[in-house]
Amino acid sequence: MKNLFRPALLLATGTLALASCSKDDDPTTVTPAAQAQTVSNLATVGTTSSTGQPLSPKHYTFYSLADGKEVAYTDSNSTKWDIAVNRTAILINGGSSGPGQGGAQIYKGLFADMTDAPTTSYSVDSPAAKAIPAVPGQGWYNYDGTTHIVSPIAGRVLLIRTAIGKYAKMEITSYYKNAPATPSATDPSGYYTFRYVYQPNGTSLK
Repeated sequence: MKNLFRPALLLATGTLALASCSKDDDPTTVTPAAQAQTVSNLATVGTTSSTGQPLSPKHYTFYSLADGKEVAYTDSNSTKWDIAVNRTAILINGGSSGPGQGGAQIYKGLFADMTDAPTTSYSVDSPAAKAIPAVPGQGWYNYDGTTHIVSPIAGRVLLIRTAIGKYAKMEITSYYKNAPATPSATDPSGYYTFRYVYQPNGTSLK
């Protein structure tokens, strides 16, 4: 286990927290603290109507947790991205999905309580199954067959080993555009809002 996520700083959308502390054994070495970010409306849809409803599907949307930005589809066969989303499916850059070292596992508990990233037991994507199951109740979401609403499961935190072997924790908070508190069938879907903490150096925080 590595102390990768302490302290977990929560910031406004699109911002990064960068801090530093000194290693006990070398006071001249500066170690950056974990970064924290909230991402809103990462779209998994193509063209939309005037009300924002999807009219056509989109290829996977690729995202770099390290850089905090979307990655071009033309870089999908690289280690520039860490996760990719398409509707409720999430790919990790490793195994059958990409050339990276990526893997994932699901932690059941509070986002703030996950301060030590495990270094083992990460699943990787394969043609038969993905590291993060795209199945209601088994991965990050539930689906209501009556209302057709996709709801993130409370207390499901995605632990991710990134494309270059670093660690991150991620919690999806909404699947609907602008993250309505109580989404309805008329709200545009396929827009991820999530928060995550990424450790850039893979070492323990002091």
